[in-house]
Amino acid sequence: MITIAQTLYTGHTYTTGGREGEGRSLDGRLNVKLSPPGAPGSGSNPEQLFAIAWSASFIGALRHACNARKISFPADTSVDAHVEFGYGEKGFFLQALLGVSLPEIEVAIAQELLDAAYLNCPYSKATQGNIDVTIKLV
Repeated sequence: MITIAQTLYTGHTYTTGGREGEGRSLDGRLNVKLSPPGAPGSGSNPEQLFAIAWSASFIGALRHACNARKISFPADTSVDAHVEFGYGEKGFFLQALLGVSLPEIEVAIAQELLDAAYLNCPYSKATQGNIDVTIKLV
């Protein structure tokens, strides 16, 4: 287990009602109505929120990898994230696919950046060895 030497930020939220409830951040910047996957209504589900959070963090890790290699970071970099909620012989689980677009970067270099980002992204670190993850260049 890795020990954090310095906390840079704490995301503090309060959630009620589970998948049919709501969640909000204590700083007032986020207030989300929740609903189960596939349910009618306007709420988001935890898998969508996790996919967005992981995508944003992964793009940050890609930017860091570009900066470390003195490569210009493409402004239109994107991540198409699929976080799947499923059930199997050991109960409920997640699996994920991140399709990453790094326009204007040679394929071999882009793959090197993906590999570096995967090793550096906090969300990727949290999921390594815990869920099936596929990260591919699109």
